[in-house]
Amino acid sequence: MPESLSATAVVRGGHARTLIGGLAYSLRLAIAGNPNCGKTTVFNALTGAHQHVGNYSGVTVEKKEGFIRHEGQEIILVDLPGAYSLSAYSQEEVVARNVLLGGSVQAVINVVDAGILERGLLLTAQLREMGLPVVIACNMMDEAHAAGISIDFLRLSECMGANAVPTVGTAGNGLREALSAARQAALDTPGYGGSPSQGEQPADQAHALRISYGPLLDPILETMERRIAASPGIAASPYGHCAPRWLALNLLQDDAEAIAALQKADADLAADMAQVCGFVQEELHSIGRDAEGIIADGHSAFVRQVAAACIVKTGDRHRLSLSDKLDRVLAHALWGAAIMLGVLYAMFQITIVLGSYPQGWLESAFGALAGFVRGSLPDGLFASLLVDGVIAGVGGVLSFVPLVLIMFALIAIVEDSGYMARMAYIADRVFQFFGLHGASVMPYIISGGIAGGCAIPGVMATRTMRSPKEKLATMLTLPYMACGAKLPVYLLLVGTFFPHNAANMMFAIIMLSWVLAFCVALLLRKTVLRGEATPLVMEMPPYRMPTLRGICIHCWERTWMYLKKAGTVLVPLAMLIWAAMTFPALDPQVALPFENEIARLSARLERDDLSEQVRSTNEQALAKSQEELDAERLRHTLAGSLGTWLEGATSYAGFSWRTDVALIGGIAAKEAIISTLGTAYALGAQDPEDPASLAELLRADPSWNQGTALALLVFVMLYAPCFVTLVVIRQESGSWKWVAFSIAFNTLLAFGMAVGVYQTYRFLWMGL
Repeated sequence: MPESLSATAVVRGGHARTLIGGLAYSLRLAIAGNPNCGKTTVFNALTGAHQHVGNYSGVTVEKKEGFIRHEGQEIILVDLPGAYSLSAYSQEEVVARNVLLGGSVQAVINVVDAGILERGLLLTAQLREMGLPVVIACNMMDEAHAAGISIDFLRLSECMGANAVPTVGTAGNGLREALSAARQAALDTPGYGGSPSQGEQPADQAHALRISYGPLLDPILETMERRIAASPGIAASPYGHCAPRWLALNLLQDDAEAIAALQKADADLAADMAQVCGFVQEELHSIGRDAEGIIADGHSAFVRQVAAACIVKTGDRHRLSLSDKLDRVLAHALWGAAIMLGVLYAMFQITIVLGSYPQGWLESAFGALAGFVRGSLPDGLFASLLVDGVIAGVGGVLSFVPLVLIMFALIAIVEDSGYMARMAYIADRVFQFFGLHGASVMPYIISGGIAGGCAIPGVMATRTMRSPKEKLATMLTLPYMACGAKLPVYLLLVGTFFPHNAANMMFAIIMLSWVLAFCVALLLRKTVLRGEATPLVMEMPPYRMPTLRGICIHCWERTWMYLKKAGTVLVPLAMLIWAAMTFPALDPQVALPFENEIARLSARLERDDLSEQVRSTNEQALAKSQEELDAERLRHTLAGSLGTWLEGATSYAGFSWRTDVALIGGIAAKEAIISTLGTAYALGAQDPEDPASLAELLRADPSWNQGTALALLVFVMLYAPCFVTLVVIRQESGSWKWVAFSIAFNTLLAFGMAVGVYQTYRFLWMGL
């Protein structure tokens, strides 16, 4: 949460209260659960649009907080990253655990899939061993009932020492009850919602879940537990918020995070515990066992017993579910692939056809705004900055918001329905051939594999991959996907130069991005990243009906990120580019011949005795002279000089100096390509009183044709990723070497492909 919006105040009773916008949020609850359990659906249903999205400090894991008023109290809900356990096997698990250890969360709503209760309860057991107040939200009860599964909630509550509540996140059923139970659990727990007496252990720590791990570990755990509980250093550390037995379990599993925390809190105790753990591991190794395996077996056995006791009725296990029946077709090797391509094609058709109407309205609105501002302000630098810089640059980007919004809505439907996982499964069948891991599927899709994603979370998603070489091959090629920033560029070029085949062209672009990514990945895996491929293991969620609320929230989150970038990145960038295209001014001596010719032709056109033919000839000559003067002015600016210098090489790809400057701006953010082109052509517009759209200006420019558009499409697809993506690549790869490789290799590849496309077009269609 931004520091400007939040602060902490100590109030009567010893609680910390967070102040947001002047309101006191005295309770902070966390929502935890496995991936695909409906956790985020529950979070969205409770908080709606009252959310704050960012990243956890120091890591690239998404942080979501929501604000809600319930039973007269302002509550902060924290949507923890999806995790199967509280072990430190992934960054998401580390983040989730650290949030819980921080002491700011007073209770946890643990969302579990009621249809696969046993798997979800593994995390529940760890939360209760930790000593946190927990409410179990048995989600998707409608699907569980449809599968013939009933749960004894009273028995489940008794076994886990936590209140269990049936919920249906998509319909909102039971969510308020779960929230009320969590609030009450927090308020009833000294040290969390209340204030414990001096020396009193928080209640849920005293009554934390205790699982037996057999005679080999139980006596050791009891000894370690007593030593940890007696340590003043531990009491003052983040682990002071959890049960001592839970910390002992993590030490026995050689948990690096726990060991480091203990060393910092009590070095002497850490040394003693290291000796104890070392002795235990030696003894267990002598009989072919290890502590981590015994603890995992203990968890599994306990959860199986609980599930057996609480699931009181099960339908015909041999009956195929609706998801299974659908997967026989949708996940089929042949029909599934054909259907997937059909779905992608339909998405582009819907986006192009429906989005063209509001896009045209927005273009007209920005054109009218530009005309109004120019007419209201005196000619000068300020008017040019507003009209040619901000309105032309940013307006060109914002005009694509309707298309982006529609695409995001369709993506949300694909995700929420469960079909996204099937697309990943189908795509995985070709991944192995190109030396990629099946886990690469989701990073590619997240990055824009079905258009509209973002390479930044896509690169982050590669951290789940175990093979460093497969991770790098994925990381270096996923920027080829059609991210939300590239999408407006594609839509502009396709709509301008291929208006009658726009949907077909968009579909072809997406397919080409996949093909090129696969081919480059294969090249990398055969050369600099040689190694064996590993198989895919993934979870297939059941099919679900997307909710209108969920779709709207997903659309708003992604569209708002797009709009925020336009406001925070593109406005300053548009102003900077305008300045680079305005200064330094053209030498008056160089401009004088053009101005004299313009004055001569203008004076002649004022005569009344000119024939229509002569008048037309002079008007054309005047327009040409004005165009030459504007072009000369732009070329002598800082941006024009740089673009002209590059044009000697980029002309082989059909690019003018204006395009070169736009592509340089695109390294900061790909949306800047449109804003830069808008500024460049606005500054050179012939009739400032009647501003034309960027598409019209491109069509009117004789240096542009379909070959130029195709070459630029390929170049934008392949060249260096945006700046933020490069930073994330550095974080995930751990080396600037791969950042430099991504910039150099991808840009050279992009240029070579663009030259090939443009020259082929000239040879085949222009006869040159």
